Amino acid sequence: MKKRFTSLLLTLALLAGVASIPAGAATVVTEAEMIQAVNALGIMVGDENNNMNLGKNVTRAEFITMAVKATPGGDRVGQAASSPYPDVPYSHWASGYVQAGVQAGYIVGYTNGTFRPSNEITLAEGVTIVLKLLGYTGSDFTGVYPSGQMALYHSLGLDENMTLSGSSAVLTRRASMILFYNLLTTTTKSGQVYLNTLGHSLNAAGEVDLVSLIMNSMSGPVVATGNWKGSIPFDVNNSKVYRGKTTISLSTINEYDVVYWSESMSSLWVYSDRVTGTIQSISPNESSPTAVTVAGSSYTIETATAAYALSTLGTYSTGERVTLLLGKNGGVAGIAGITAAATTGTDLVGVITALGRETYDSATNSYTEKNLTILATDGKTYTYAWYNSAYKVGDLVRVVTDRNGELTVSRATSSKLTGKVSGDGTTLGRYELASDVQILDTYSGTALRIYPDRLAGVTLDSGDVLYYKLNTAGEISQLVLDDKTGDLHQYGVIAKIDNQSSGISILVTYTIELGSQEATIFSQGIEYTAHVGPCQIMGNLQSPDKITSLTAAPVTSIGGDVLTSGSKSYPISDTVQVYQHQGDGNYLLSNLERVQSQSLTLTAYYDQTASEGGQIRIIVAK
Repeated sequence: MKKRFTSLLLTLALLAGVASIPAGAATVVTEAEMIQAVNALGIMVGDENNNMNLGKNVTRAEFITMAVKATPGGDRVGQAASSPYPDVPYSHWASGYVQAGVQAGYIVGYTNGTFRPSNEITLAEGVTIVLKLLGYTGSDFTGVYPSGQMALYHSLGLDENMTLSGSSAVLTRRASMILFYNLLTTTTKSGQVYLNTLGHSLNAAGEVDLVSLIMNSMSGPVVATGNWKGSIPFDVNNSKVYRGKTTISLSTINEYDVVYWSESMSSLWVYSDRVTGTIQSISPNESSPTAVTVAGSSYTIETATAAYALSTLGTYSTGERVTLLLGKNGGVAGIAGITAAATTGTDLVGVITALGRETYDSATNSYTEKNLTILATDGKTYTYAWYNSAYKVGDLVRVVTDRNGELTVSRATSSKLTGKVSGDGTTLGRYELASDVQILDTYSGTALRIYPDRLAGVTLDSGDVLYYKLNTAGEISQLVLDDKTGDLHQYGVIAKIDNQSSGISILVTYTIELGSQEATIFSQGIEYTAHVGPCQIMGNLQSPDKITSLTAAPVTSIGGDVLTSGSKSYPISDTVQVYQHQGDGNYLLSNLERVQSQSLTLTAYYDQTASEGGQIRIIVAK
């Protein structure tokens, strides 16, 4: 049974946590994916300049080294204590792997007692070794060598993507890489996917996940302070360095960044997420801390260094102000003092979603603080002490750490920007969008993080942009919008309107289908403009700011996430609701597949045009 790796096109995005794989999406194995896979497992690595030299022929010593590294614990083989063969002395670079391979029965020497490590290896010889890794022995093959081995090679699919033909052909590094990649996704003689034997498992879709493989290959982390490069067991000057989806230079790693590495891939991954605030609690206690609460959110402690710093033996305790340095999984990889944290450029922008007060327990007493809760452009919620009575829910604020290490909350200065977002979501007007751009859409004290593809093709007019910030490269790194997408509102179908207004007294009852729920809205003093049918509800459901009817578009066709009505195309919302209208205000929640199979007439409803950020929100079948 063959399984494929998830596409490399998504690998770096997933490492940053900003993409997902559509259900049923086809995957295509590329050479770049194969390189990442064998690098991550340490089976094959590049030279000192990270070149894979895929066109070079492979020797017996090189191939058995790869084969042993492709086995559980194979990366821990050292130099042989004695010479396994006369022509493979213990000082030979591959002596340990030759010895391990022979002892495991993967390969044998020649009848004259030599091994001939420099001889080039043929496809048949390489295939035979790989079949032995899968658990097959000589008794599993019939006929004259290598006919039985080659037949099984083909039937198991080990030849997939292999361009090399002929059992006597010399294996190149490219052909060897393909062979080992196919090994990873092949079922062993005992019925287990080979990758499972290496401690890696399939994902929920039954595929081998390249992202998980790379994440598991990472070592670390180390915080970029002092001689941090000395903690990494290879020369980082020739390594590949990633920040999110982007390749960066080593010199752009900032102090207090969190760095992970893979020696086999000669790569570094850099994370810059951090949270500054007062330590509100340490869980379960300071004797054995596993989590810490700062700025209203709890963070798992990822490293022993961070745990020690928060313990009774360490530097920090409840009530002190710190900056948490967050790693790849959002856990605490390190802690910086508040003064040092000022050099990290802590800068959050977000919308106040709540005001309140809370009591905290310190090591010696309790204390109460007013606080404000912010949903920031990174999509996370933060809570800070609040002393300014002028703030209210819905205000756009900025949280910074000054040169003295003091954390301050101030109103974010409004900055206007107009322009059209490109179809691929990479530019806005004359500006490039940073690869890790943070975008927030807001409405009346609520906010939602969105991503550039949500704005693809959308024109932003005056008043749509509340705030934006450029990074050092002149790219937009933060963007706050004023209700541009409509995604913060609720959508449903008004099944009935009961208007009992008389004279100057207005009393209207709206019965609305909201998915599988039915809501009743009593409106006294306000008669909304909406009529029976699909609608948008803005604000609190109990007392909406507005209820407006959606615009109808007869459905011509639906393909993927795009709906066509005549000559016009509309994007379909991820949360689109499908109803079957059975007359007399009777709307039953259904799904697209069901109503399409019944050959019913479909009408779609949208809130605004696609260029304005609108989408198809409701589909009604009759």
